Amino acid sequence: MAHPPSREQLLYWLHEASEIEHHLMCCYLYAAFSLKRDDAGWTAEQRAAVRRWHEAIMSVVFDEMSHLALVGNLAAALGGAAHMNRPPFPVDAGPYPAGFVIRLQPFSAATVEHFKFLERPSGEALTDAAGFTPQRHYRRAVPEGRLSPGPRDYETVGELYQVLAQSLDACAAAMGEAALFTGDPACQVDATLAPLNGVIAVTDLASAQQAISTIVTQGEGAGEASADSHFSRFTRIGEELARLSAADPAFAPAWPAATNPVMNAPIHSAEDRVHISGPRIVRWLDIGNALYTTSLRCLLQGFGARERRAKATWLAASFALMRATLPVGQGLAARPAGEDPGGPHAGLTFTPLRTLARLPEDGAARWVAERLGQLRQRAIELPLELVAGESAATWQAVIDLLASQQAALLGIAGDGGGFSATAAAVPARAAAAPAPAPALAQAAAAPVEPKIEVARGSAVTVLFDAQRCIHSRHCVLDAPTVFKANTPGEWIFPDTVPVETLVGVAHSCPSGAIRYQRHDGGADEAAPPVNQLRIRENGPYALHAALSVAGRDDGFRATLCRCGASKNKPWCDGSHAEAGFVASGEPASGSVEPLARRDGPLAVTPMKNGPLRLRGNLEICAGTGRTVARITEAALCRCGQSKNKPFCDMSHLAAGFSADGA
Repeated sequence: MAHPPSREQLLYWLHEASEIEHHLMCCYLYAAFSLKRDDAGWTAEQRAAVRRWHEAIMSVVFDEMSHLALVGNLAAALGGAAHMNRPPFPVDAGPYPAGFVIRLQPFSAATVEHFKFLERPSGEALTDAAGFTPQRHYRRAVPEGRLSPGPRDYETVGELYQVLAQSLDACAAAMGEAALFTGDPACQVDATLAPLNGVIAVTDLASAQQAISTIVTQGEGAGEASADSHFSRFTRIGEELARLSAADPAFAPAWPAATNPVMNAPIHSAEDRVHISGPRIVRWLDIGNALYTTSLRCLLQGFGARERRAKATWLAASFALMRATLPVGQGLAARPAGEDPGGPHAGLTFTPLRTLARLPEDGAARWVAERLGQLRQRAIELPLELVAGESAATWQAVIDLLASQQAALLGIAGDGGGFSATAAAVPARAAAAPAPAPALAQAAAAPVEPKIEVARGSAVTVLFDAQRCIHSRHCVLDAPTVFKANTPGEWIFPDTVPVETLVGVAHSCPSGAIRYQRHDGGADEAAPPVNQLRIRENGPYALHAALSVAGRDDGFRATLCRCGASKNKPWCDGSHAEAGFVASGEPASGSVEPLARRDGPLAVTPMKNGPLRLRGNLEICAGTGRTVARITEAALCRCGQSKNKPFCDMSHLAAGFSADGA
């Protein structure tokens, strides 16, 4: 590279990369929405295949979210800012090279082939699917020596990132890393804040190149050498779809959702667009787009926030709102776009705001909380027969979500005291005809009511909760005369060992199944000087802190499920062994910067159908004691599917994980 590009040019390319990732995310999400959840005419093989395709496409969606976050981190590291604007769908010629046809289209063999083409590795001889012909052919280039930034041509997305990687190397060599990476590290988003696979903070050349490598390896340019690349995933889907369709030509895995759906009536020719005009369906389209754009606004605020609590609150709101779009997108695809029941179905149009700029920090939380109140009120008013899934239960969860996020934003604005986070219930309505979209995953079993066994001794009373026991066996091995397992009737004998010995055994019980009450004047159990979470190999999280779980005091010790199979969620009940759960207790270390304080209360909030949200000072340790991370906010996986364990990467959405929340 003869002359390194300017910082302005680097940011221009990063903003284009951001728009590409954003567009691809929406395209893949639209295709996933269009897949049916079930069909009475399907065979077991067809049903299992469609479920796999949905999970695979949703996992690619979350990777694209990771790419969007990484590009935002790259821009922030150079002194710029995350970019969430993009051209509306369908994308006209010009914003990208001529070979990039970007539009919303339902799942089909041609759509899958098009996705393969978009994700193809550099040098792959592949033509685009039928029907995806570029509008016109043109070249894009910036004249040598021009000050103003501009676009350039590239054949694949991976090629664009290759140019960015080479340009960063050249700029760092010319001006030095310190002069190049001038952004505030506080504006970075890492895996403790964003539950996305591969997200890291970018602060220097090495981390910048790692971010670009993650993007390319996950999808753009990775090719079949990586079995988990986007290209390979779409290849497998296409091959299986072709096989099943050949065996049964009537097999229809997707709803006939519109190609190029639009919310606003087209001004020019509408031949290539479908206006969503049904008077009832447009209300659902309206709230779906409003949820989407408000999610983007929260995401942008989260990138710009410097204070960690505010940053975590904004990002949590963004991800929650994105989750809320799922039943809307599925419901739209399952119903006609207009009055003709035989016409194309509707679909979420992802209609962008005219512009999306970060709001001034002072007042932003109140501004968006006001918007969430409007969304919540509209959600209460909507007719339930148009929502996908379990109707009232599904939509009540969205209403509750909007209420909780509104309360959280008012909390960082300092206005939380005057707002009730309890959402209004969905009003009683006349029974509706069953929705054509099938139900979501069944609700998780309710936690088992604890049955506490009490064994009173002369100096100490032992309390045992069998539902929390994970059989770590410290009790029967370290105090076998006290704990006589498998003995009929009474089996705990506190007076057979000194009190301090028994107290030590109780403290070694990681689950908190064994607790005690002293009546000899000795000290009861106290909070530890350092809050800890230990990741048990193929097993649960073991926490030691002054705990509150789901808003209630939970003592100082607990083991929480991370396999997703417990019948006593959020606590572990040993189901990981029966489920064959496999997950390392030795994940790689991340940020281990010292905490200002190492003790204090630790709040664990199980998110409905989502991760464990932790707030408080905490040192996360591997099973061997090595420090994995030190955090004050984190979202930890509890569905067992994250590729970034112990942190959530939103795989629970693709997996259809179901569990009660706080």
